[in-house]
Amino acid sequence: MSKFLNTNTVNSADIISNCDVNSDKLDFAKKVIISLQNEVIKNIISGSGPFIAAIYDDKGDFVCKCANSVVNDRCSNCHAEVNAIKEAEKIFNTYDLSPFNLSIYVSAEPCMMCLGAIMWSGIKSVYYSVPSNLVEKITGYDEGFKPNWFEEFLKRGITVYGNIESKLGCEALEAYVKSGDVIYKPKR
Repeated sequence: MSKFLNTNTVNSADIISNCDVNSDKLDFAKKVIISLQNEVIKNIISGSGPFIAAIYDDKGDFVCKCANSVVNDRCSNCHAEVNAIKEAEKIFNTYDLSPFNLSIYVSAEPCMMCLGAIMWSGIKSVYYSVPSNLVEKITGYDEGFKPNWFEEFLKRGITVYGNIESKLGCEALEAYVKSGDVIYKPKR
């Protein structure tokens, strides 16, 4: 079993996982994540938030993709992951996605809210790019309190691969900050 790492690096060779890393799954995830990060740049120009999530089935077939729409929709829970899960549930006409063996690919590590949404949706695997500590450092977003989430997901049969193409993801987040768009967070 791969060791759980808490790393500050952005080297894509520093993949972290809660299971043995499957090179075929990782290669597919890299392609999807690169595509998502390139799309994040386009979304920034159109006014969407800097995060995007895509869902694929276990054969690698595309199901859906959604961007963060918190500011545009004026709704704090319209994160990319939640939007994508809602779209997949519409497509499959169910609240339980577990029979479909789906994976979610995200441009950044899911926040506290999105982890709950993923767990309760029945998604089987999570692949993400930029780790939360770097998302917070670059953008100032508060990713929330997420103790032992890798282990907790593994207990529930959900595999996780992280830090996939994170250098590219950091560049996209830096572009978002430089764009001057809203860095949304509640006043404390």
